Amino acid sequence: MIRAYSTQYTINGYPMLEPDEEAELSFSDLDASDSGRTEDGVMHRIIVRERVMTFGFSYALLDREDYHYLDGLLKGEASFTFGYTGADGKPHTCTAYCSKTSVVLKRRDGLYKNFKFNIIEC
Repeated sequence: MIRAYSTQYTINGYPMLEPDEEAELSFSDLDASDSGRTEDGVMHRIIVRERVMTFGFSYALLDREDYHYLDGLLKGEASFTFGYTGADGKPHTCTAYCSKTSVVLKRRDGLYKNFKFNIIEC
């Protein structure tokens, strides 16, 4: 059950495995620590950075080899170089980190189910 390597996504120059579906892309603004609500309930935002990207990946079923390959790409470093193909069709890179991984181990057959993780732009 060896998966194909992705042509769109890399971590430190190594290709990720092709995900089951396209990555779910979301954007968040980062607020300064001085942002917040005053006592009258009005929110005062000081945006220090706009549209920080988060890529959500999911794999329904992985064998042991594929799981360990992906897990090995994601662990061991606080941040890494993430490569992706942008909406413009061109390759882009950014410094990123992995957040919130989850997986279900199917003990009977040694397969890994519902492996999910987020890659967040630093």
